Amino acid sequence: MAEIGLNIEKAAELLNEGEIIGIPTETVYGLAGNALNEDAILQIYSAKNRPKFDPLIAHTDSLEKVEDLVKNIPEKAATLAKHFWPGPLTILLEKKLNVPDLLTSGLSRIAIRIPNHPLTKQLLSKLDFPLAAPSANPFGYVSPTTGQHVQDQLGDKIPYILDGGPCKVGLESTIVGFENDEVIIYRLGGTKVEEIEKLIGPVKIQVNESSNPAAPGMLKSHYSPGRKMIIGDIKENLKGLDKMTTGILSFQKQYDVPDNNLAILSPNGDIDDAARNIFAALRKMDQPHIEVILTEFLPKKGLGKAINDRLRRAAV
Repeated sequence: MAEIGLNIEKAAELLNEGEIIGIPTETVYGLAGNALNEDAILQIYSAKNRPKFDPLIAHTDSLEKVEDLVKNIPEKAATLAKHFWPGPLTILLEKKLNVPDLLTSGLSRIAIRIPNHPLTKQLLSKLDFPLAAPSANPFGYVSPTTGQHVQDQLGDKIPYILDGGPCKVGLESTIVGFENDEVIIYRLGGTKVEEIEKLIGPVKIQVNESSNPAAPGMLKSHYSPGRKMIIGDIKENLKGLDKMTTGILSFQKQYDVPDNNLAILSPNGDIDDAARNIFAALRKMDQPHIEVILTEFLPKKGLGKAINDRLRRAAV
């Protein structure tokens, strides 16, 4: 199994050798490898069992390094980058020829961001290449928010996990792109739509679920705990079900089921707390005795929109 530790030098050495490792970010843990090395990229796809038509996000630590990978940075993209980087925002930009098509699934744009985690920022500063780092989980399953989650899922496929503690945001990054000067949000995530619109004006949300995605994280079925999930009025849907085999993922209410069958995202109704807890809650629902999961949508504000998107995809 993978070694878990805090050794940034070892992590950098492994990456320089073409290995892939687990790394922390503020969003979720990533399965990281040299984004300019096709062998490393192939290792990522293989370890995750991820289809190669689903592009990867590149991570680096400075705007100057981003400029080495893209043809240009539009004015609105530069405004977003200066305001939200480092942070949970990924920007789609036209890539240079040095970026492998395998990274972008043949698309002309690279998805790129600067993550906001102290360990990973230190690691990236030691590398002369960006890191491809999709979530460190088997494709389609619940994203990992601790180093132990990575160990549990992929520990037999990688040599090292850089342990940065629990993720502070807990949702993947928001992904934005630009078409004819219009700002398009392709994935709802850790940067709130309202904050983006405050900065640059109205945006178009286009998170259509696709089998031919224009950006990472757009596939229809994803984040699944491996159980049938029903979204709606939990109290009403619980009627007639066996409470011993029913899991409940609730925003803030208690329900009369065994403690082991109940996950409450935020007892005090804090949506940001719910975002930090959503993937751990979905993971808790993946237990042999649970046959069906009841859950509910959160208020459609702030990160609630992104949480609802994850629940919708998990229920497919």
